[in-house]
Amino acid sequence: MKWFVLLMLAAGSINAQIPQDKKLHFAAGALASSAGYTYTWQKTKDKKKAILAGIGTAILAGTIKELVDSSQPNNSFDTKDLAATALGGITVSVTINL
Repeated sequence: MKWFVLLMLAAGSINAQIPQDKKLHFAAGALASSAGYTYTWQKTKDKKKAILAGIGTAILAGTIKELVDSSQPNNSFDTKDLAATALGGITVSVTINL
């Protein structure tokens, strides 16, 4: 029980350190990855292709978003946002397979 309480306290402090923007990018990557994975799986029934398509879809969506952002005044391409999006995509593509 003591470990559970410590784990919950640690998880709460870690969550507090992640900016809301990065959480949204993670969620967007997860959503894009899910769509790419599902579409590819339905067309090919190949798990490896579906995983790669899911991750690729998240990275593509994140890259396009950052390119659009970088074209706006006072904004730039943020590799950390892209990384958060890609991580969301990787997380979903790998766990869907399980």
